[in-house]
Amino acid sequence: MINNALATRSEVMIYVEKFLDTALPEFLKSVEDSWQPADFLPDTRFESFFDEVRDLKERAKGLSYDLLAVLIGDTITEEALPTYESWIMSIKEVNTNPNSSWMKWNRGWTSEENRHGDLLNRYLYLSGRIDMRQMEASTQYLIADGMDIQTDDDPYRSFVYTSFQETATNVSHRRVGALAKQAGETTLSRICNYIAADEGRHAKAYKTFVKKIFEVDPSEMMVAFEDMMRKKIVMPAHYLRELGIDQGQTFGHFTDAAQRIGVYTSSDYVEIMETLIREWKISSMTGLNEAGERARDYLMALPNRLRRVADRLRVPELQYKFKWIDS
Repeated sequence: MINNALATRSEVMIYVEKFLDTALPEFLKSVEDSWQPADFLPDTRFESFFDEVRDLKERAKGLSYDLLAVLIGDTITEEALPTYESWIMSIKEVNTNPNSSWMKWNRGWTSEENRHGDLLNRYLYLSGRIDMRQMEASTQYLIADGMDIQTDDDPYRSFVYTSFQETATNVSHRRVGALAKQAGETTLSRICNYIAADEGRHAKAYKTFVKKIFEVDPSEMMVAFEDMMRKKIVMPAHYLRELGIDQGQTFGHFTDAAQRIGVYTSSDYVEIMETLIREWKISSMTGLNEAGERARDYLMALPNRLRRVADRLRVPELQYKFKWIDS
């Protein structure tokens, strides 16, 4: 067992990796047991392909403009996967031995995530409502521009971020799926529900990593959690833009659309924070030093403060014309 007072980040990450050695099957599915994008969409090999595409396009007409905008933003975010994999690899305390459990997790996580962008991109292409070149340019921009999520290559802060972000992505995909079902687009609803299930499983993994860190380095983990909440969790698509638009300007319009249709709101942000506080048992955490206690006090008071702000926010009414959407 690690001496809490003397624990280094590297020692703690080795401790968590020993847990991960046996826990990987709980958090990752084998390729053989995984769904693939081809399971959901018309197959070009069959004579029924064009009829199925025609039916899909007809159903896609019922999707609202804002719902399409959110779906495209979600797709571009999922397709920026190379950025996220390289970010995890940059955390020096993560063992980069290719056979280590950390590297198996990173490769497995990104391989599962890779299917999300592939599937959503293919759906949008078949829907007939998207200017694919405009969307593809936004994806290239997002990968080229990178991201600054303010984790400072620190595993503690990075795992707070991924715990929050994967939970938020689960919420977003589930909500898009529910709205698609209301609009009669059952194919998209099914797609989003499967993707949301993956995101929920990945969120469970990252939240568990943080729990394991709290077991042996509670004060430093608490301070890292507090720091990320002070900074606020920045979505990975915060540099989102379209052709001819400055970096990050499209992201605000994307989040406005998500707020308007209730896919992801300021209240959701607060609820996710409360979920993490509850699951990590922040209120009853013991063994904290003075800095850890101050951090805990800040975290426990924060949700109510943010909720008062969220309650005063007005949902933007202005509907932006995205270059991605034809109709």
